[in-house]
Amino acid sequence: MEAITAFFSFIQGLGVNVMMPILLTIFGTILGAGFGKSLKAGLTVGVGFIGLNLIINNVLGTSLAPAVQEMTTRFGLALNIIDVGWPASSAIAMGTTIGMFIIPLGLLVNILMLITNTTQTIDVDIWNYWHFAFTGSIVAIITGDVMLGFAAAVINMVVVLILGDITAPQVEKSLGMPGVSLPHGFTAAFAPIAMFINWVIDKIPGVRDINLDVESMQKKFGVFGEPLMVGTVIGLIIGCIAYFDVADIAGSVTVILGLGVSLGAVLVLIPRMASLLMEGLLPISDAASAFMQKHFAKRGKIYIGLDSAVGVGHPVTLSLALILIPVMLLLAVALQPLGNQVIPFGDLSTATYMLVLITPIVNNNGFRGLIVGIVVLAIGLLISTYMAPFQTAAALQAGFDVASYAGSADALISSLCDGANPLTFIFVFLSNINGWVCIGVTGVAAIVFAIWNRMRILKEAKELHEEA
Repeated sequence: MEAITAFFSFIQGLGVNVMMPILLTIFGTILGAGFGKSLKAGLTVGVGFIGLNLIINNVLGTSLAPAVQEMTTRFGLALNIIDVGWPASSAIAMGTTIGMFIIPLGLLVNILMLITNTTQTIDVDIWNYWHFAFTGSIVAIITGDVMLGFAAAVINMVVVLILGDITAPQVEKSLGMPGVSLPHGFTAAFAPIAMFINWVIDKIPGVRDINLDVESMQKKFGVFGEPLMVGTVIGLIIGCIAYFDVADIAGSVTVILGLGVSLGAVLVLIPRMASLLMEGLLPISDAASAFMQKHFAKRGKIYIGLDSAVGVGHPVTLSLALILIPVMLLLAVALQPLGNQVIPFGDLSTATYMLVLITPIVNNNGFRGLIVGIVVLAIGLLISTYMAPFQTAAALQAGFDVASYAGSADALISSLCDGANPLTFIFVFLSNINGWVCIGVTGVAAIVFAIWNRMRILKEAKELHEEA
């Protein structure tokens, strides 16, 4: 057992940039793409992930996050729960007992669901299994029962895999990624909210006809509608609000111009990195499709489950993210009367990931995406405030240095990823009532959801077989 635990701890420690190329190389070779072709594809995906992380964490993190913090200081905002960011949250999740076993457990769950036709997704994004461990770890702390925590992690994964299945056709259409689904524990959690709001908008005359088409705007405004210019203008506006100082015009203008260029670069570089991801995934996707058609002709379509980072390059997603990241700060202030105490900081850039599935669900409609984005951010801030005591308890149990992040050992920490996760909130809220009630309610719901998904998969497979 110790050897198995050590092996998966080693795999986990490799990180997504190393782990994904290895997994995709093995996966592609097994599917018949050939070792050399699979290795190149895997390494290309690894390069894409490295590029995305550099841009999102370094460019957005070092340019936009300080600007938002400066606005916080400038306008005297009083929020006392620090958003420590997803790297801290993932470290907390993987530092628990559940985190140590989540990768083998997640792989077993995925295999069983594939065998029983309750999912179409082969989720190779095993690094992001930490989202399920996060949910399970907090449930275990609340209930004092680690087995209930494992059960919560499994149920969470089942629901997310199914959400990945049902949103995959929209992902294919919107993002141009055939054979790919996004069963990401954070991103997929907002899909039901987006579906509901999109349905509501469809029922409102006049409003349902509004469409801010980013790509059409780019054509209409020519060079000024291109991502580079849009990002630069947004950066200049944010910079003026955060940094402009009459007493130091030269200094403030320098910082403002730097922010404008940086955000312009983000809207250019992220799509380039995303294209590398798609370039690497294409041979694996083609091999998976050919393999399934050869060996499982009646099985229906199979998707490769990937990190939602592959979808952040969409122009609508990027444009909305740059608008909503500063809006997040305004929401944090506006929601104080309703109880919000979280100051967005470490996860400012993860607003991009919240939007990845929202964009396909609203059919690339910028107006609807903006409405959904504001709603999910507002909900997320309130959830992260509620989650703060539990996340802090989990952090302390995992040996996380809360004081170094929050300023004192008595302070509370939270995050938007995964502290603002609606699915995690459901588990935590029900666990506060009773642990067995939590597992009973969510377990029954997951079983019903899985049976419905199996019926949908079999129907789809039959239709594909008849067409063939």
